[in-house]
Amino acid sequence: MSDKSDQHLKILEYIRNFRLLDDDFMTKCFEDNIEATEFILKIILNLDLKVKSVKTQDTIKNLYGRSVRLDIHAVSADGKHFNIEIQRQDKGAGATRARFNASILDSNILLSGEDFDELPEVYIIFITEKDVLQLNEPIYFIERSIIGKDKLFNDGSHIVYVNNEIQDDTPLGKLMHDFSCTNVNDMYYEVLADRVRYFKEDKEGVITMCKAIEDLMEEAILQEHRKMAIDMIKKEKFSFEDIADLCKLTIEEVEELARKKSA
Repeated sequence: MSDKSDQHLKILEYIRNFRLLDDDFMTKCFEDNIEATEFILKIILNLDLKVKSVKTQDTIKNLYGRSVRLDIHAVSADGKHFNIEIQRQDKGAGATRARFNASILDSNILLSGEDFDELPEVYIIFITEKDVLQLNEPIYFIERSIIGKDKLFNDGSHIVYVNNEIQDDTPLGKLMHDFSCTNVNDMYYEVLADRVRYFKEDKEGVITMCKAIEDLMEEAILQEHRKMAIDMIKKEKFSFEDIADLCKLTIEEVEELARKKSA
């Protein structure tokens, strides 16, 4: 069997074992999927809302510092913004990450000249594999408050942690169960199962998912080549031509990496 056939079989195995708790699979399932996004937001937040747009892997640029890529960025009909992040590692769901995501959203929502009172409500939602806050609750709502006065500050910024470890018989518990399922037939909610089934069982969906995984693998390899090139540039022992040849990059790519290093 050829290496290409082996790789294809491995990719098919990856797809069979994917869960919505795997962020790459989840973002593909929710891509342009307003119905499913609205469904999970209603369960998590217990709000009556209408989602008008959904974008996955939404990169928001920061001209003066670190940019951010949001797993899911949804906007409701009344202008609320929602960032849903899947985090299987505790370190990716820290308090400062929530603060940063909210700040980047805020800075890109309000247009020049608009009044601060026009800033919409923003929800940063982490769905975590483990109980990050370690208080044995299924869901945590974090709000700014006035210390000593038992009163909310009401700045329109909301942070939510959903604990995937608790999968009880509540709507939220069933949702977390569905996020952990590898077998679509074990899922409770049809609106989620239909999308998962498409990418796992439908021929066209499987082809789309295979292509997405191949692209991710190629990007990972490219990142490794860039990292190797940066290390070689730092040593100042190799010509750009040699680095390009050894790292399978173009001369222009190596020159750009060198410019960024010296900036």
